[in-house]
Amino acid sequence: MLADLGNFALLAALVMAFYALAASALGARRHDFRLVESGQRAVVALFLLVAIAVGALWTLLLRSDFHYEYVAGYSNRDLPLMYKIGSLWAGQSGSLLLWTWILTAYSVAAVLAQRGRHNRLLPYATTVMMGTAFFFLLLNNFASNPFRHLVQVAGSGSATAWAAADGKGLNPLLQHPAMVIHPPILYTGYVGFVVPFAFGIAALWTRQLGSAWVMTIRRWTLFAWMFLGTGILLGARWAYVELGWGGYWAWDPVENASLMPWLAGTAFLHSVIVQEKRGMLKVWNVALVCLTYILCILGTFLTRSGVVSSVHSFAQSDIGIPFAIFLVLALAGCAALIISRLPYLRSESRLDSLLSRESGFLFNNLLLLAATFSVLFGTVFPIFSELITGRNVTVGQAYFNRIEVPLGLLLLMLTGVGPLLAYRKTSGKSLRKNFTIPVGLAVVCAPLLFALGVRTLWPLLSLTLCLFVTLTVVQEFHKGALARVRTLHENYAFALVALTRRNNRRYGGYIVHFGIVLVFVGITGSAFTRENRQTMGEGDKVSVGPYTLQVEEISEFQTANYFAGKVTLDVFENGRKIRTLNPEKRFYFASEQPSTEVAIRKGLRDDLYVVYQGMNEDQTKAIVQVYLNPLVAWIWIGGLTIFLGTFLCMVPPLKQAS
Repeated sequence: MLADLGNFALLAALVMAFYALAASALGARRHDFRLVESGQRAVVALFLLVAIAVGALWTLLLRSDFHYEYVAGYSNRDLPLMYKIGSLWAGQSGSLLLWTWILTAYSVAAVLAQRGRHNRLLPYATTVMMGTAFFFLLLNNFASNPFRHLVQVAGSGSATAWAAADGKGLNPLLQHPAMVIHPPILYTGYVGFVVPFAFGIAALWTRQLGSAWVMTIRRWTLFAWMFLGTGILLGARWAYVELGWGGYWAWDPVENASLMPWLAGTAFLHSVIVQEKRGMLKVWNVALVCLTYILCILGTFLTRSGVVSSVHSFAQSDIGIPFAIFLVLALAGCAALIISRLPYLRSESRLDSLLSRESGFLFNNLLLLAATFSVLFGTVFPIFSELITGRNVTVGQAYFNRIEVPLGLLLLMLTGVGPLLAYRKTSGKSLRKNFTIPVGLAVVCAPLLFALGVRTLWPLLSLTLCLFVTLTVVQEFHKGALARVRTLHENYAFALVALTRRNNRRYGGYIVHFGIVLVFVGITGSAFTRENRQTMGEGDKVSVGPYTLQVEEISEFQTANYFAGKVTLDVFENGRKIRTLNPEKRFYFASEQPSTEVAIRKGLRDDLYVVYQGMNEDQTKAIVQVYLNPLVAWIWIGGLTIFLGTFLCMVPPLKQAS
């Protein structure tokens, strides 16, 4: 009954999406307000219909109704409630349904927020959003339906419906709290870029290519960018604590798929500032908003088509061809529309000097696009190599590190340089005033870092640039607060807060830049990782860095969901016991799959990361791998700082008291 309700809701949603699309397009073309309003009401109905389908699938999962393929494939009776909730997006059909639901939620929010404000753009934007929703609902209904009955095929070939005694359960790798929240947050970022894209296409279609459309979508873009970045870092955190290899980023194809639209979206967020201030980079902005959307669709395609091999991706499926067709049509349509509107995209101002903020933004765009397309090349190269040569030639981490590390450091440098440049042209006096202290202190500290043991070029350069950018951020806050102290006679601390809240977009951006610095500090720490692998019995010791670990016990235990082996290790630092760690090796009954549960002693200076890899051949000793990962905590702290800074950018600023 619930599955029938879900199927009916999905079919009705498909019809409603088509109606909303047609009514919005015809209403805009004929200037018929009644049709436009009818299309907007259909968007609300569409969201409710998809919500009904999501509710039906969630109920089936919580009830453990194994009459259905999806429930039997991604849940089991003894699965904890938290993971039963998360199993909605554990498989392809459920994750596509979640994608559609979030898309319809964005569509409703955009329609309700912009009604009466952008009556010329909104119908066309609604048409674009509904076109995307219609495509995904086609997949939900016919290519990847989550409400399919479980069937048993007899020897004669006849199929009959049946119910499994229990489900296969959730993949053990996904049974982690981060994976309950990671996909919805990541999808909120992915899908959110449809709103800026829709308004960008609407602006192109109506030739309203001034600054109004970019100002309209600024908060929408920031919101999507914030959630996509948070989702990426949550995924890195999951990889770090769950996969048991000691790292957090492996340039995996699906990791890359989420990084590419984030990079393009970053370029767009910087580029629109120049259009707002100077009426420049209009072609850049429409191209970047289209590219970001297309890369979101490409990321969804790579994750769900099975064309790339990844621990994150789904199995081979039939949705690859529809996605490929949709991608080609979207790319061709965007290119044709941009080319046809080039006369309306002329800049209102010229680039006056290379030493200007406009120039800084332009170089920033070029570097971000270079990073994006180099990641894209490395990600899709195995696909094309197999198509052309018949051999799947993979691109390793060495390629990505060789390209992305120098590009990342150049971007880090621009993060500090850009805010210190003036619009139009920066005078020599201004350059000396703004750069002397940050550059001078960074140059002085570089030899100190070398003396402290940072002897490799890239880490030394990275930490020096991190110091430079931090100093520029501090200098900008100090200058602004000092000006308020002098003119308004405010307390310095109060002046800092008031400065930030009354100029939240500018100073929130500086906080984001500081968060980026912290992430770079954490990433740089990976250059100093140490490890040790040892076969150990009770009482045996292993050392790494300042830490010594001693095995106290090797034991086994069982729960309703899994069987586990555990090693209990006491951790000593300089002879003093500081912690007990308990890494595990689990075997899950329902899925018949093993899982490694690492144990981590976290700290701001370093993480002690311990993996129990199993017993030796004669089952008398445990194989233990120990990693010492310096500065990793600063990645997660930096991510939180970026989130807070972005949130501040979206909050309406306080007005100066008159």
